[in-house]
Amino acid sequence: MGVIHKIGRRKTAVARVYVQEGTGVIVVNKKPFATYFPTATLQYKVLQPMSMTENATNFDVKVNVYGGGSTGQAEAVRMALARVMCEVNAENRAILKPEGLLTRDPRMVERKKFGQKKARKRFQFSKR
Repeated sequence: MGVIHKIGRRKTAVARVYVQEGTGVIVVNKKPFATYFPTATLQYKVLQPMSMTENATNFDVKVNVYGGGSTGQAEAVRMALARVMCEVNAENRAILKPEGLLTRDPRMVERKKFGQKKARKRFQFSKR
């Protein structure tokens, strides 16, 4: 099979995933998976595409991820893994697409405008 390389993005996080046949070892930024994503919620998000396609123990995964926060990074890794699962077997697309794992979430942080406190919050106006 060789190594499959895919990219996933979420907010400002970018994840590059390299997958090859193996025993299910996941390494994120040269750290064990459970160390890099310590909470159960983040671990569930990352493993979701592999568990849905029943490939959790069939592949070794190496991930380079940067930018954003922990949730954005986890969701970027999830998207990249979903893309890999589709390349491994085309039938996996029918499983992952309805769950929204193949769709890039376009929401980004809105920029701060000049003359305002934040993106939408205005300074208080007084009539006196």
